[in-house]
Amino acid sequence: MAFLMKSMLSNQVKNLGLGGGGEESKEESTPSDPAAAAGMTREEYEEYQKQVVEEKMERDATFAQKKAERACLRVHLREKYRLPKSELDENQIQMAGDDVSLPEDLQKMVADDQVEEEDKDSILRQLQNIQNMDMDTIKEKAQATFMEMRQAAEQKCSVM
Repeated sequence: MAFLMKSMLSNQVKNLGLGGGGEESKEESTPSDPAAAAGMTREEYEEYQKQVVEEKMERDATFAQKKAERACLRVHLREKYRLPKSELDENQIQMAGDDVSLPEDLQKMVADDQVEEEDKDSILRQLQNIQNMDMDTIKEKAQATFMEMRQAAEQKCSVM
């Protein structure tokens, strides 16, 4: 019952305009100018907004550069291990302006890896060639080499 009386009386008071309009005063107290809301002059606020936009552009450019460097590394690894290419990586590199290269540390690591792979390649190739040859061929080559060495030794030494 008290609730009903209170709501009826408050509605009547609001209609009379005798102080029941608390919501209207809140809207009036907030300034419409964002500079005044931030406690700055109009010029300071505009300068601040310019700085915010410039910083955001710098962050975006740095982020795009880092993404392009990562994409460049992925492209390099795909070439190295003969994996299929990705258009997404190439698009990221193009968006960065095609002036993206691997960082120096990574370039040194890649160069070291290439040298190691060349060394391994040569040894592995030789081992594979031996595996590909049959034993009869290997025996024939060994016997031929032994015979040549024996003949050369007989010619030089009179005791044999």
